[in-house]
Amino acid sequence: MAKTRPFDEHTPRYEEWFEHHEHAYRSELEAVRKLIPDKGNGIEIGVGSGRFAVPLGINTGVEPSEQMRRLAEQRGIETLEGTGENLPVGDSAYSYALMVTTLCFLDDVKEAFSEVYRILEPGGFFINGFVDRESPLGKVYQRHKNENVFYRDAVFYSTDEVVRLMGEAGFDDFRFTQTIFHLLPEIKNVEPVKEGYGEGSFVAVRGRKGRTLKPKRVSRP
Repeated sequence: MAKTRPFDEHTPRYEEWFEHHEHAYRSELEAVRKLIPDKGNGIEIGVGSGRFAVPLGINTGVEPSEQMRRLAEQRGIETLEGTGENLPVGDSAYSYALMVTTLCFLDDVKEAFSEVYRILEPGGFFINGFVDRESPLGKVYQRHKNENVFYRDAVFYSTDEVVRLMGEAGFDDFRFTQTIFHLLPEIKNVEPVKEGYGEGSFVAVRGRKGRTLKPKRVSRP
């Protein structure tokens, strides 16, 4: 079951995070931007209120939360109701797909990554941005997750685990960017973006749709 209740009930608090942590938000945005293809049609899965899709020029998003969809639509995003595990999109429909801090809320990561693979055209890219579980910020989130209305039911992953899961889904040719080198209260400016991973708490991974896997379900209209 999609973990939408906190986002529907605490929408203003969700939006306030981006205002209170503007430098961290812009740092994450730039880390993701460096992996977005220069051309092609993209979709964001777990688009939320459109905070990443809009500045990245992505016009379509999938989102299970009604309140989040409303905000995204107000920002000009065409939204589709759905979850990562059951995307309302046809096969090979997009040239790239984006997830940002959606990973930790998925019910079935393997199924969701398989769905991303399905909706991408051959050679398409999957860009996945998340807080690394093994990073300083990831450890803080885990330690205090029961105190956070959004993260109580979240499951965090390390970068190595994400790469393994993406590889099992059929993605290869990985690229990485990383940022957030301080804890949130210590961030006073936009953080630098570096290639690789292992230093920054926020990591973006881009994988290319590689080998052909046997489809698990029929195409959607």
